[in-house]
Amino acid sequence: MRSYEYESFNLKICVESDFSSVADKNKRKRVRYFAIVRIHGPSGTTAPASPPRFADVGSWAFATQADALMGGYSAARKLVDDVLRQALPHNPD
Repeated sequence: MRSYEYESFNLKICVESDFSSVADKNKRKRVRYFAIVRIHGPSGTTAPASPPRFADVGSWAFATQADALMGGYSAARKLVDDVLRQALPHNPD
């Protein structure tokens, strides 16, 4: 698991292996990966309640652990930017 700070949120990204992926052209099973994301808000709360599982474009699993980790990190930042940060109370300057 990796942990990152972003816009006062703590992003925890885990990588999950998928051994049930389809075989490649040589009939060898290829391991694929998914990113599991947990986001902790400034007050320590966790959002969303059920951690989302992210895949690559088109719902395909990521080819490498590094791709899954970075894909999960990008998705978590997007969730913070588009949804969670807007839910925080605004402090007037």
